[in-house]
Amino acid sequence: MYTQIIGKVRLALSPMMNEWWQVPFYLTARGLTTSPIGCDDRSFDVELDFIEHRVVFRASSGETRVLALVPRAVADFYAEVMETLGAMGIDVSIRDKPDEVPDPVPFAEDRSHSAYDAEHARRHWEILRRLDLVLKGFRARFTGKASPVHFFWGSFDLAVTRFSGRPAPPRPGADRITRLAYDEEVSSVGFWPGGQGFDGPALYSYMAPEPPGFADQRVLPAEAFYSRELHEFVLMYDVVRQARRPEEVILAFAQSTYEAGAKLAKWDRAALERPLDLLAA
Repeated sequence: MYTQIIGKVRLALSPMMNEWWQVPFYLTARGLTTSPIGCDDRSFDVELDFIEHRVVFRASSGETRVLALVPRAVADFYAEVMETLGAMGIDVSIRDKPDEVPDPVPFAEDRSHSAYDAEHARRHWEILRRLDLVLKGFRARFTGKASPVHFFWGSFDLAVTRFSGRPAPPRPGADRITRLAYDEEVSSVGFWPGGQGFDGPALYSYMAPEPPGFADQRVLPAEAFYSRELHEFVLMYDVVRQARRPEEVILAFAQSTYEAGAKLAKWDRAALERPLDLLAA
């Protein structure tokens, strides 16, 4: 809920971008950042620091304010964030209800969620930090349109997405978010901590639209499987964590699932991919 509040500040003050790229956070050497946000003639950013466990507000005027990341009700955190922004002269109004969660409670009314476990917050960020570097290496293999490696605070996943350059057919029953997110053919890979019926953290990879036969492809490593419930290939994080060379396992999963989908969907791979020998040069 804390990340949703900070994320909605970025969303409210940022210009609309393709595929909602004005929404997510990015990894830093200490946590997650909004990146610079414009407000009048100033810029500011907000960083969630998971080393010292604090939220840092920095403005181009030189002003810095800090809130501690400690156990407190969502309602209190929301009030403190808005008070801090107001004191810095940053006028922002957000939709004060979380997204992409069941039974959302307005932030100002949420006193049932008040936990903050510093050890586990840092461990989760450490996973994201290492994955960020690996996924950036994977992204470098692609010369076509590709997203940054970014963290979506609604679904709580770190992802990078490749695009074929071709428009995608409308998705049946798509809402505004989904319609804009999938208006082009994509191949996406990322990490998700699990929840909502899925037991455990995992890497995932999917194609949208999914080409016929994708679910039946053999991918690497052998422990990866296709979830017909999620319509994604899945590799449980425990497999990665226990591997001797986890970076190689992640890259094998990302590359093999992308190749399986791109081949079936007839992407122009010669035009979209950078030869691996050039990366090594």
